[in-house]
Amino acid sequence: MTEGHSIHRLAIAFTELSKLGIVRASSPQGRFSEGAAALDNAIITRPWAWGKHLFLDFEVPQPATLHVHLGLYGSWKFQAGQGITLPGHIGAPRMPGEHPGDTYSEVKGDFKPLPPGENVRLRLEFSRAVADLSGPNQCELLDKEGVDKILARLGPDPLVDSCTDEDFIERARKTARRIGEVVMDQSFIAGPGNIYRAECLFRCRINPNRQAAKVSVKRLQALWEDLRSQMRRGLKEGLICTTDDPSQGRFWVYQRSRQPCRRCGTTIREQVLAGRRSYWCPKCQK
Repeated sequence: MTEGHSIHRLAIAFTELSKLGIVRASSPQGRFSEGAAALDNAIITRPWAWGKHLFLDFEVPQPATLHVHLGLYGSWKFQAGQGITLPGHIGAPRMPGEHPGDTYSEVKGDFKPLPPGENVRLRLEFSRAVADLSGPNQCELLDKEGVDKILARLGPDPLVDSCTDEDFIERARKTARRIGEVVMDQSFIAGPGNIYRAECLFRCRINPNRQAAKVSVKRLQALWEDLRSQMRRGLKEGLICTTDDPSQGRFWVYQRSRQPCRRCGTTIREQVLAGRRSYWCPKCQK
């Protein structure tokens, strides 16, 4: 599943697109025809993200907010005219186009986008760029009440400046669940996924099986700050890399089961935790 830093990258991309003015919206697949019609010939006033949820506020009568959750299979693909800086692709599966160093075809001269694929749920077409949404878990129009309901069930987002560690710590210290479950639960903290869970718990030397309520406030603070730092790095670089030397590998423990720990040499272990494979070093994360 696409992690939170990529959704914030989408918000940045749509901020650039919003500068191009009026949007032509359509649903080539036909499953979002009514919603697309409501957005057609409108203007995006505010693109923003919270956790794994993308929100696009439109200047139209209520409901005025497009809410998209990519889930396991959703993705946005972009086509851009000359001089417009956009990612080529964000979402599943991981493809060239999200990382700033990836290359993708920039349309030269007059902008004539390629026709949409048969699975495109929503096409947003601007004067010199196109954004195509395929396979999302959720794609819906919401009013303010609907948006507030989503936010009410989400925890603080490390990439939102107004969020601080206090909310996360308070939630974590009140549950008997394991910290490895808590980091994956969007109601405790919004945005991190399986990779950030494994990597930041390792970096903070916290065993994923430790009861969250028994993790000290100091270590929970360190975990929040590390999640914020590493997700900001992902936001900037367009991919997740948590090691100091990417040439030696991007990850400390993620998907390195039965391999030696890069820090101490102990064999990395794995288990299923909160429905996903969790990786940790039994020596570094006692």
